[in-house]
Amino acid sequence: MENQTEASDFMLLGLTNLQGLQRFLFLLFLLLYLASVLGNGAILAVVLAESRLHTPMYFFLCNLSSLDICYSTVTMPKMLAGFLSEHQTISFAGCLAQLHFFHLLGSSEAVLLAVMAYDRYVAICNPLRYRLVMSPRACLFLAAATWTIGFLHALTTTVLASQLRFCGRNHVQHFFCDIKPLLNLACDNTRVNLILVNVDAGVLGLSSFILTLLSYLYIISFLLLKVQSRESRRKAFSTCASHLTVVSLFYIPVLGNYIAAAPGGASERDMAPTLMYSIATPVLNPLIYTLRNEEVKSALKKFLNRKPFP
Repeated sequence: MENQTEASDFMLLGLTNLQGLQRFLFLLFLLLYLASVLGNGAILAVVLAESRLHTPMYFFLCNLSSLDICYSTVTMPKMLAGFLSEHQTISFAGCLAQLHFFHLLGSSEAVLLAVMAYDRYVAICNPLRYRLVMSPRACLFLAAATWTIGFLHALTTTVLASQLRFCGRNHVQHFFCDIKPLLNLACDNTRVNLILVNVDAGVLGLSSFILTLLSYLYIISFLLLKVQSRESRRKAFSTCASHLTVVSLFYIPVLGNYIAAAPGGASERDMAPTLMYSIATPVLNPLIYTLRNEEVKSALKKFLNRKPFP
């Protein structure tokens, strides 16, 4: 194909332009990556090992941890390699693969956060019907729907990028292949592509965000109006606070980065929010859920104190 011939490889710039800081940045982001993998891996291990945590809430938490591990793995190893080499190149096929999986995992996480908010809504506002509504079959269906929606969104983004025609020096002003930097490099008129990207990301991101907010508005009004016990309110708010913190850390930079996309926008300006939701958030999620969740903390202590041999 013509566009594949002309775009045989791309030069990833981004953070590698900070001369003299490569080694420091390599160590910093290596530690962040290891913290993300180990922290989310610990959540997975604890939930799988502790039968008390085999509930819908922790089933979705395991999905979130799996997404976070994969999410940071899509960009971090390539970025770390770039800190150790003078030139960081990626093939056209590798660029499209990175773009596809980044958007698949990111959009799946956006939908999953809405699903987790709905799970908390049912648990708090309809506790007697919780086991019926959030049955194992329903949980599997919601998890499958989450990944399917993410795949369809990523497929749309990847197909749009694969049809672009590139020419000249293909220097991506970013630390990975994202759709906006690729649109800036295209020789064709990308206005239609940009509109489709904004509509696709806007519908998916805003709808998930609105569903999450509506769930918590119902939860807060229910707790304030119908729950008299202060202890019950405290426990409910404590459980929801962890998820709301994760939602804020993820959605604020994502919505600002993609909904406000503009032709020729500065990719350097987009790096800070991208680093936030693709690297910092996967690191912080395990800490947020363990520090604010008594069940996870007690299960983690039990898991760490477990003897390797009887």
